[in-house]
Amino acid sequence: MKKYIITISLVMLIIQSACLRLDSFLFNNSTIEEYLLDDYPLGGDIVVGDDYKIDDTMIHLFTLNSKLPEETESVEIWALYVGDINTIDTDTVILYCHGNRDHMDFYWPRVKLLAHIGGKNRYGVMMFDYRGFGLSGGIPSEAGMYADTEAALKWLRSKGLTNERLITYGFSLGSAPATLISSENYTLKPNKLILENPFASFEVMVHDGSAITLPGSYLANLKINNAEHIKNVSQPFLWMHGTDDMFLSIETHGEVIFKNYSGEKGFAYRIENAEHSTLPPVMGYNNYLSVIEKFILDTLE
Repeated sequence: MKKYIITISLVMLIIQSACLRLDSFLFNNSTIEEYLLDDYPLGGDIVVGDDYKIDDTMIHLFTLNSKLPEETESVEIWALYVGDINTIDTDTVILYCHGNRDHMDFYWPRVKLLAHIGGKNRYGVMMFDYRGFGLSGGIPSEAGMYADTEAALKWLRSKGLTNERLITYGFSLGSAPATLISSENYTLKPNKLILENPFASFEVMVHDGSAITLPGSYLANLKINNAEHIKNVSQPFLWMHGTDDMFLSIETHGEVIFKNYSGEKGFAYRIENAEHSTLPPVMGYNNYLSVIEKFILDTLE
């Protein structure tokens, strides 16, 4: 009997430890004292040269108020807009939902790339830090991440953006809010969806990365399921995934999402030799930007 109790206790300890480990692994955030962008000493996961420099007059840092239904007070999160805020009411805008690392400084090189689609500042680009990332207040959570995305959408709508001029881009963790707002009723519904190295569901991630054969719900409080949400997406969809992605396998994650897409305009780019964070440089920046531009303009074949 004593041995049985000890065994059960060990199993529960493993489950609790796994829960903490996987939750913290998914939200690998860090806090800072200020945003440095080009002066960020650690850089990002890709390097872009001076050809992709953004004029200071086109970079806008500001705060948003994010609030969950059960919260009595809003959480202040930080956002960044690249472009002319005064022309959002006529521009096409890309809402970039970043991955699980650090904060906006880390993803700044990627946003600079997107700001050069079709030429410098042809499209506006917005990025924001989920709660607990960078200077954003609060603690990271799945529900909080969706509320933060909704706060970004409300800001864009207040500046005159409409559904038909909104493109949503989700990278890695960012595929969750990007897919959800494309499949359900939020303040704005994107006209097009782009996913780079997305994950099918948190449960698949658990099974891929854990030796414990238990449902993902036992190991974390996260219910993210892009593979199901994509079934409700009818907008044009561009999926790009590296074949050498060891973090989110193309077979168990990306292929499942693309197979479940229910719309009529789905485009798949399986990039040979690209790992989880190296798809743009392996693809080649010019080619990468050209594919996205053609997708936005409905000329991609």
